Amino acid sequence: MIRTATKPVRDTVLYDGACRFCRGQIALLRRLDPTGRLAFTSLHDPQVARDFPELPTEELLAQMYVVDRAGRARGGAEAVRYLSRRLPLLWPMALPLHIPGSMPVWNGLYRFVARHRYRIAGRCDAGTCRIG
Repeated sequence: MIRTATKPVRDTVLYDGACRFCRGQIALLRRLDPTGRLAFTSLHDPQVARDFPELPTEELLAQMYVVDRAGRARGGAEAVRYLSRRLPLLWPMALPLHIPGSMPVWNGLYRFVARHRYRIAGRCDAGTCRIG
């Protein structure tokens, strides 16, 4: 976990806005968050570098991050695990994500999907999407 100087008003999900797969997952999270507990910001937004300089761009490109209101940043499977506790509609996912000793499996699965996300759904640049 990384601590950030900025403490956002709402838990903030940082994602790759140039990735069609990532944008689809964010659209799903928005639907699962009807009360607006979360804010969603593309890592390509210049405000991200200003607000969260502690998070290197390479890390943000490698995995989604959630920065909570206390300024704690969680990435990858740890971020998904955190969201599974924050959004009631994700609570069924919380059980398998919290099995003791299971995080290495979830981290490996997350890294595999993240590495192949452009092959899965393509990349979006300048308003157009293509297979990466």
